[in-house]
Amino acid sequence: MTVDVTIDPLTVPRALEDADAGDFLRYGELGRQICDESTGIPQLAPTAAEMLSSWQDATDTLHTGFVARRGSEILGMVTVDYPQEEGALSAELDLLVPAVNWGRGIEEALLDRAESEARRHGRARLQLWSLHRPDASDDVLVPQTGWGRVPPTALTALLQQRGFRLEQVERNSELDLTADAAPLRTALADARRTAGDDYRLVEWTLPTPPEFREGYAAVLARLVTDAPSGDMEFDEERWDADRVVRRDARLTGAGQLVSVAAVEHVPSGSIVAYNELLIGEDRTGVTHQFGTLVAREHRGHRLGMIVKCANLLRWKELVPHSTRVSTFNAEENRPMLDINEAIGFVPVSYAGAWQKRL
Repeated sequence: MTVDVTIDPLTVPRALEDADAGDFLRYGELGRQICDESTGIPQLAPTAAEMLSSWQDATDTLHTGFVARRGSEILGMVTVDYPQEEGALSAELDLLVPAVNWGRGIEEALLDRAESEARRHGRARLQLWSLHRPDASDDVLVPQTGWGRVPPTALTALLQQRGFRLEQVERNSELDLTADAAPLRTALADARRTAGDDYRLVEWTLPTPPEFREGYAAVLARLVTDAPSGDMEFDEERWDADRVVRRDARLTGAGQLVSVAAVEHVPSGSIVAYNELLIGEDRTGVTHQFGTLVAREHRGHRLGMIVKCANLLRWKELVPHSTRVSTFNAEENRPMLDINEAIGFVPVSYAGAWQKRL
């Protein structure tokens, strides 16, 4: 057990150029380093610049972090995020200890601090995600739902020792954006014919136009309740137009670009499906798919295919130099995986969703 380590709160600077921004910049670097070590895909993690605005605004989520160091050397970090809805019971953790520092007690000390902080905030559930390369061996971990599997790692061994349970597996898939767009256009046309005139495609680039904010808020709130979550217990989220405005500002911070394709149910005027694509300031980098959802009562009309294909086609015009898009989907979400596979997504890594009840 490492004994000469101090653990201090992570400083959130006003700007990354400020004198106190060093730890936060290292936080961004650590996230990419851990993703690289775990999957070979460092771009899965956002940069410090892309995260800063979210950390500065605690209205919807309080972001906290802790730094383990010896002298001036940073050995690892842990973050603890708290949804701010009244009665929220969850705390989301991210443990960032590089392989070179693993096994020296640093990871245990950081988890101890994170758990004590979560208890202090009155939280009853800890949630954490592990990242994994594809593995064809028989030595795998399977959630109780039976959907998906991930190989064991040093992190999963620690989580099991600490009382966490694997509750869900998510597949990370990528699509080659340089491929011929004709299949996307054909799939979109077929899906729109199936959906019929009751469903209208609408598209925009963030910030969300005022006329769509309330409807968009309503469907964003349903991502927690309608998307497959295995045995994870997520807090319900409360959304309104003001929260959409705040989220837009966070997502477009640091030069990020976000495109939305949504479906409006014409008889009710409600937005009932959506897909989001995001890229950082470097428009040649990896595109990330954020939320995708079809409201439960509107499934079966191929709306998922509509929003995915429409947004990908729009994206090829908006960001012609990004070569691939990355997305995560629950392994039990077979309808969405069917869409992904039909349009050319292939699996490249996996994530395990872990939960501990305090």
